[in-house]
Amino acid sequence: MSHSQTSPRGYITVTVIAAITASLAAASALAFSLPVWAMFVGWIAFFTRGLTTRSTIENLGCVWLGLGVGALAALTIGALELVLGVSMALPLVVFVVALIVVGLRGLPVLNNLLGYFLGLVAWFAAHLEPSLENVAHLAGAGTIGPVAGWISHFIPRRVLKTA
Repeated sequence: MSHSQTSPRGYITVTVIAAITASLAAASALAFSLPVWAMFVGWIAFFTRGLTTRSTIENLGCVWLGLGVGALAALTIGALELVLGVSMALPLVVFVVALIVVGLRGLPVLNNLLGYFLGLVAWFAAHLEPSLENVAHLAGAGTIGPVAGWISHFIPRRVLKTA
């Protein structure tokens, strides 16, 4: 919804619904012992492209895959640094990961480059040991975000249509 085309009442409605949704999303993340900041990574992913339900799912899939690639990269860096040292292992793994992730942008679906990088950033920002449990932990937090983004985008449209 364009803010320049929204009436003052509509602008306030959109803002209040977004604020309520953000507070409920943050409370949900806390209730499940998930990092609130990672929930916002998912919310950002929602707004990276195609504000539709299908795009919401695809964007979330890219974030999840980015988290998985990040965990695999961390494992690989850990293994290679024993042989090459971190000053060689890190750039080498980043090069390979960048080739893979940037190459994925050409897929017919799951081609959201920003979503992949948001997942990678979330993984490395969390400073967690690579494990399926930790990937799932961040993926859970990241899932709340796009749901909140979807709600904050579609609910005001319905409210303003019926008003």
